[in-house]
Amino acid sequence: MKARRAARELALLAFSQLSKDIETLKDKELEEIVVLSVRTLVNNAENELKKTLSALFDIREFIENYEIDHQENIKRPVEAPVLPVPIPLTSDMVGRIDTVIDAIDKTFSATEIVELSSLANQEEVKEYIIRLVKVYVENKKEVDDQISKCAKGWNIERLVRIDRDVLRIAIVELLYFADVPLSVSIDEAVELAKKYSTEESSSFINGILRQVVEENKLYGQKS
Repeated sequence: MKARRAARELALLAFSQLSKDIETLKDKELEEIVVLSVRTLVNNAENELKKTLSALFDIREFIENYEIDHQENIKRPVEAPVLPVPIPLTSDMVGRIDTVIDAIDKTFSATEIVELSSLANQEEVKEYIIRLVKVYVENKKEVDDQISKCAKGWNIERLVRIDRDVLRIAIVELLYFADVPLSVSIDEAVELAKKYSTEESSSFINGILRQVVEENKLYGQKS
């Protein structure tokens, strides 16, 4: 995972920790918010892994009990080993397999979080997160006005929180970060929305950001 992609993901978490009095935040407080965001991420990953392990143990217990309680094993002599038996109904096993697939998916997500939390300790990543948050804090009204203006028919306060924060991060980059190409800001925002929100949200966010670019005539100013 690239440093700035990691920074955007962590900034998204940091944005969710911001209070309404963000204009008064000091640099030290911003750093503490970043640390808290990483800690929250890691704790969530640990909880998901515990749930995953528990689900796998439940499946193992189900199979063992099914095997022991099967008629073939009930009839066997006490000293005889447990006999393998046919699997239960396919409909039941499909559900169990789906649980395993879900568990594996959560494990992959957890390993990605480990990588993300590791990257959070890199100075380049921390600096970019704080830069994103600080510039948003300094330009909150202008950034939110852009969302209200381009999200026609939508009140910014009624937007899903995560969609609103993805838009804020992207608009900060579009308007104030000359070193970030337009296409990168938009594409990264769309990917964040796909990962943390919905497909519909990613299309919605893509449309708003392109409108922001048009409204501010950014095509001639940034690549």
